[in-house]
Amino acid sequence: MESQITEIESELKCVLEKVSWLPGFYAIPPEIQIAGSKAYQQGKIYGIDAASGAAILALDVRPGDHVLDLCAAPGAKLCMLADTLGTTGSLTGVDVAKHRLAACRTMLQKYCLGDRTRLFVADGTLFSILPVNSRMQRMEGSIGVEENGSTFPEWTSRRSWKDRQKTKKANANGPQHLLATLEPELIYYGKHSGLVGLCKSDVFCPSVDNEACTSGYDKVLVDAECTHDGSIKHIQKFEFWGWKTLDRRILDAGRTENLLQLQLHLLTNGFKLLKTGGSLVYSTCRFAEDRFG
Repeated sequence: MESQITEIESELKCVLEKVSWLPGFYAIPPEIQIAGSKAYQQGKIYGIDAASGAAILALDVRPGDHVLDLCAAPGAKLCMLADTLGTTGSLTGVDVAKHRLAACRTMLQKYCLGDRTRLFVADGTLFSILPVNSRMQRMEGSIGVEENGSTFPEWTSRRSWKDRQKTKKANANGPQHLLATLEPELIYYGKHSGLVGLCKSDVFCPSVDNEACTSGYDKVLVDAECTHDGSIKHIQKFEFWGWKTLDRRILDAGRTENLLQLQLHLLTNGFKLLKTGGSLVYSTCRFAEDRFG
């Protein structure tokens, strides 16, 4: 480990300062760019702010846990969750923006952390799909080939003709940012995510009644969209973006209220999907909408 640190310091031409309260984290000066370094390109390091790392640490992920990230994009926290989870349990990432979730998929593959992960494009306030392995008793007898042969093979980045036509048709109908009436779209699943060989109808079956109490997620992260006014780094950007941008993104009462309702609905749904005795971490970097009625 020390030899790797020395190698990375030599390449970045700076000293990596260990973050004493956050295991495995090292701080670098803000002017240092890691994207062009070999260490970053080879997947030896990734960038994530300390506050995000603290949220993951607070979740206290243990081996065998089934973990849900309801607002997964752009992916740094998802990678840390997968890294912490290791070779047991499962990780489910959800995000409403397909292009941002695709970036999560790229990150997981780059760092070889997606083996136990599945990614759904879905509205986090409505998502209701439970972990696969925790529902095996309910699904007993469903594993294998359905009458129409619709089971999950090993994942491949190559899409079938049917999937390409489906995407083409969706694009022709215009952008679909609101997925309230759409079925969640699975855009990635790892070899050991529990999906390979399962019937698709069982995997996409939403939870019923109080099923999540016994078959839900052990850990849920709700890192909700916010105004970012609690982040010094973001606030400093308004010096360049200008007053109008500050007014639109932070001071606008309508937007703040909309974000408040979104956060409340995400938090409520996160609790609905949590197993009895499980843990949920809610994190945002804002003050403007720091209230729930």
